[in-house]
Amino acid sequence: MENKVWVKSYPAGVRPAIEYPEMSLGQLLDQTVAKVPEHVAMIFAGREITYGLFGGLVNRFANALAKLGVQKGDRIAVMGPNCPQWEIAYFAILKLGAIVVQTSPMYLERELSFQMKDAGAAGIVVMDALYPRVKNVREETGLRFAVTFSFQGQKIEEEGVYDFDTLIAQAEAGPPQVEIDPAEDIAVLQYTGGTTGVSKGVMLTHRNLVANCYQILAWSIDTEFAKERVLTALPIFHVYGMSMCVNYAVAIGATQIIVPRFEVEEILQAIEHYRPTSFPGAPAMYIAINNHPRAAAYADALAEIKHCISGSAPLPVEVAEQFKKFTKGRVDIAEGYGLSEASPVTHCNPLDRPSRPGSIGLPLPDTECAIMDLETGTKPLPPGEIGELCIRGPQVMKGYWNNPEETAIALRNGWLYTGDIAKMDEDGYFYIVDRKKDMILASGFNVYPREIEEVLYEHPKVKEAAVAGIPDPKRGETVKAYIVLQPGAEATEEEFIAYCRSKLAAYKVPRYVEFRDSLPRTAVGKLLRRLLVEEEKAKMESAAGTEERQGN
Repeated sequence: MENKVWVKSYPAGVRPAIEYPEMSLGQLLDQTVAKVPEHVAMIFAGREITYGLFGGLVNRFANALAKLGVQKGDRIAVMGPNCPQWEIAYFAILKLGAIVVQTSPMYLERELSFQMKDAGAAGIVVMDALYPRVKNVREETGLRFAVTFSFQGQKIEEEGVYDFDTLIAQAEAGPPQVEIDPAEDIAVLQYTGGTTGVSKGVMLTHRNLVANCYQILAWSIDTEFAKERVLTALPIFHVYGMSMCVNYAVAIGATQIIVPRFEVEEILQAIEHYRPTSFPGAPAMYIAINNHPRAAAYADALAEIKHCISGSAPLPVEVAEQFKKFTKGRVDIAEGYGLSEASPVTHCNPLDRPSRPGSIGLPLPDTECAIMDLETGTKPLPPGEIGELCIRGPQVMKGYWNNPEETAIALRNGWLYTGDIAKMDEDGYFYIVDRKKDMILASGFNVYPREIEEVLYEHPKVKEAAVAGIPDPKRGETVKAYIVLQPGAEATEEEFIAYCRSKLAAYKVPRYVEFRDSLPRTAVGKLLRRLLVEEEKAKMESAAGTEERQGN
């Protein structure tokens, strides 16, 4: 677009176009290691690891993987919580020119098997406690090897399973010599539901991810090299945590304060003790802090955070306002927007002023955006009109792994079609009007109804099934299943919840089950999921009205 309306609203000092180094993610790490080898790269469980040590461990583990036969282009999964071992494995795989397959530690066998087979993964680096799931699918997925790491020093004695620490101790120390083309070589496969709900691997190149680092850096005008502390509380197996915590921290020589999972008391104590300057988070995290009974006791530490960013789900205005009160009016949560297909960040509110309520902010440097008409998808609409948000820029994916059909749907005429309905105001601020058609956002996690429905349809008592996201004050949305039983069958809500719990990651399990005689459908049999959601909202409004009348 020639008329980039948003540029006039840019913060002072932020340029609309910037230069990008032609480097791989491994070189990004090497650059910081060379500059500040003695600076602390990360703190985990009270232990400090310098950039020099971190870089050395990455090289050793890369050499160890090469000895196991890992070559450029191989797909290697990483499955574990936020921890140094995850980051060492991540950069080691990248340095070999191999491809990191981001794998959720919450996946059960069904999900794990699909992802490993779809990616054609050659091996996996996995926390020992999660290995039994890997073991159960190794034969069917063709995984050649597994490397396990442990926080307790335990080792798994099994053919084709190697110990993380032992491999590093026995490996050569020199950097691996692999030629990487940042523009073409894939760095990461990040699985997402995309436009259809069928899980697909987003191909992100080294250039995509390095560019997004530099775009974020350009937006953070008051960032100082080797003087920042990033709270790594977002799950780094997700692209948002990977880019905003891991890659960004390495790019600016920051110290990561790594917490393995989001426990609000642990987070507040980490903020109190380590005083982070950057806190990339999700609305559910800020809600948990706001609702913590002792949050006010941490007000001084919270007020020292320079940048609080919120992404992955819409940020309620009242949540941002309450957080600002806790921080004595000093910290505004800057809401942003991104998607796996864009590495992921494309928009953010300016960091030099309060966010515009309900807005995802302005496009980052070199990010072009258009609101296209919903009928043809080819006509850019003027400010104020609603259409599909389309994006182009250096952070946009190469495509979907082994899926040219879906790639052709998402990437058209040089644009990434996000599937999100949005509008832009006269100042260039963007607003998401509606989310992708059926996706559920539960506590910041993307949940795809079709996957849960497929599990339900495997149950012998199920005739028809539908899944929808219903409003939830704590999780944003929560999962509800609607089931039509087979004639003569009887079942309970608890039975189906337990059944789903045995097949799906915890965040995907329905919290509620409703038995119905039929499901709403169109004349041609298409499920009207929207009507189910509207019914739930009407029930909640009716219940709220009844409570209000009773209160009076």
